[in-house]
Amino acid sequence: VSTQSTWGVLTVLNTKEKNNLRKLYKGKKYKPLNLRPKKTHAKRVALTVHEKNQRTSRAKRFQKAFPKRKFAVKI
Repeated sequence: VSTQSTWGVLTVLNTKEKNNLRKLYKGKKYKPLNLRPKKTHAKRVALTVHEKNQRTSRAKRFQKAFPKRKFAVKI
């Protein structure tokens, strides 16, 4: 038995096992670290779109009091 064929068998076994684990943990709140998306640290820790768009009540008041000015130039 060559080492290459052994590696091939191990690769298939590991892949099958990981796929079964993915199915098992699908929809669960917590997943094992090796099944979570890798990404970069910054992307994992970054705020979600919803969190980014949230404003404090003071900021909302300020935005309402001073809306963006709209100018139309006549040609």
